[in-house]
Amino acid sequence: MAGKALIVIDVQNDFCPGGALGVADGDAVVPAINALMADFDHVILTQDWHPADHASFASQHKGKAAYEEIDMPYGPQRLWPDHCIQGSAGAEFHPELYVSSAELIIRKGFRREIDSYSAFFENDHRTPTGLAGYLRERGITDLTLAGLATDFCVAFSAIDARAQGFAATVLLDASRGIDVDGSLAAMIARMREAGVDLR
Repeated sequence: MAGKALIVIDVQNDFCPGGALGVADGDAVVPAINALMADFDHVILTQDWHPADHASFASQHKGKAAYEEIDMPYGPQRLWPDHCIQGSAGAEFHPELYVSSAELIIRKGFRREIDSYSAFFENDHRTPTGLAGYLRERGITDLTLAGLATDFCVAFSAIDARAQGFAATVLLDASRGIDVDGSLAAMIARMREAGVDLR
């Protein structure tokens, strides 16, 4: 398992039921992910980590509502409720997630002017998080991804993993989607096209 890693995407309070951007049944992924961790020598967590005035928040755009799309300098951006604000309880990992198993935590979305779905890049698809370099330096080539949400941060991370030359598997039973305007089916199709192994 030396060349394999489990990438756990954004299992944070705000993405679980009752959170600011709660994913239906989102907390159900926690036991499944915890059980998976024992099978991997390398466990990496991602953490959405926004400033309070982040540009992806609908509250920062007069007359706009959550889930609407706007144009940003880097392309279309869906607007979200305020969520995963740095240092808040909502940004913390789910209390039952085995955080101590992780060797690395990648924080993303901390630049005010740009959102970040992927574990590899900001939404401009140019600004790296450093994860690809870390994996290459450690000799990790095979990634298994799970977490929240299937159709956003999990999917974009898996697609970018393939584009960066990594093998990528998404465990659908250890992930949950938001499904905005058919986004779940659309992103599952995009993952398949990118060569992601869906299980």
